[in-house]
Amino acid sequence: MKMLFDEDVLSEREKKNLIILDLIRKIGPTTRTDISRIIGLNIVTVTNYVNSYVKSGIVIEKGLDISTGGRRPALVELNKKWGYVLGVDIGPVNTIAVISDLANNVISKIKKPRPKGFMDEVIAGSLEIVKELIDTSKIDKALLKGIGMGISGVIDERSGTIRDTDPTRGKTVGSYSSIKTAFGKEFRVPTFVGNDATVAAFGEKRLGLEEDVKDMIYVYSDVGCGIIIKGEIYCGAGGSAGEVQVSIDNPDLDKFNCWQKGPCFLRPWGVDLGITEEAKKIVRTETSSKIYEKVKGKLEDITLDTVIDAAKEGDKVAQQLIEDAGINLGIRVAYLINLFNPEIVVIGGGVEKAGELLLNPVKRTVRKLAFEESASIVKIIPSVLGENAVALGAASLVVREVFMKA
Repeated sequence: MKMLFDEDVLSEREKKNLIILDLIRKIGPTTRTDISRIIGLNIVTVTNYVNSYVKSGIVIEKGLDISTGGRRPALVELNKKWGYVLGVDIGPVNTIAVISDLANNVISKIKKPRPKGFMDEVIAGSLEIVKELIDTSKIDKALLKGIGMGISGVIDERSGTIRDTDPTRGKTVGSYSSIKTAFGKEFRVPTFVGNDATVAAFGEKRLGLEEDVKDMIYVYSDVGCGIIIKGEIYCGAGGSAGEVQVSIDNPDLDKFNCWQKGPCFLRPWGVDLGITEEAKKIVRTETSSKIYEKVKGKLEDITLDTVIDAAKEGDKVAQQLIEDAGINLGIRVAYLINLFNPEIVVIGGGVEKAGELLLNPVKRTVRKLAFEESASIVKIIPSVLGENAVALGAASLVVREVFMKA
């Protein structure tokens, strides 16, 4: 079975297609000569490839470049009207879907609460959200080239399953085939499925970060992480790499003191690092907090954004909640830094909206706990793509496939 990010199975033509078209996406308009120089392929080969792209319509010629003498070379760029791709983020809290062109410019977006129920119901509900997005975007459905999806859960690419690990949702198992069948039957386009954190890491590397970043970790709040090693996505033997907590079903975990209280690398804190639930507990008595004021005493209305907004306005309770969450996250990040020695750790999943209020305690904790050799190299930064990271990463999966097959 072909793994989602398996570069080893690509043909030489597919590899060259990816390299050339992705370069045109990044720097276009550009010339065939510049492409040849930048990627180190001879001009005849590059010209043949680019000419085939122009013939198919995925690339267009746009004017002439400046010449220092002789014939002016033609400029080429992606044809933004050639087709569209759709990326879907079925997250633990929300479903976000975007339609973009092949340069990953967002054309339209929708964001709604994650559909309730078991995995099949979640997929069916997400399908309706995507249909709504396509209808409101007014794009020509015939130009839709494919759908990419990032889903929260543990992936097993060998069996084609994805397991929801949230005990509040019944820990149900879904299948790739049912997802692909549902979306493929409706839209009649290729569908690609991956873990949300892994897909987000792909999106950040491709669209958000500097090209020369080879080793990177994308930390999806407390849920999991996407791993990039030597410039390639690492998914593990079966696609489930990146789960940075242990299974919570084991009753023996109650024997560990750290499991019961205090900072703990093993303990799952929740999709927002437990900030929202902890805020609801504390604000019951801390009624003078801006958090209480913002929800007018309705504690069930407290969200992560409520706490972040209050913290940025100087509320001490909110700031302490984010400080504690940053320390807990920092413990996990320090371990990952020691394990993988990355150049960059990207903090995403929504908590990054707290800015330095969260990043500062993360960095302080990393300096204390990570080995000096690794800590001195790494940069810890917020997600560049923000809440669109998974959806844009998923859309990028489709663009990648389109480029490969060009």
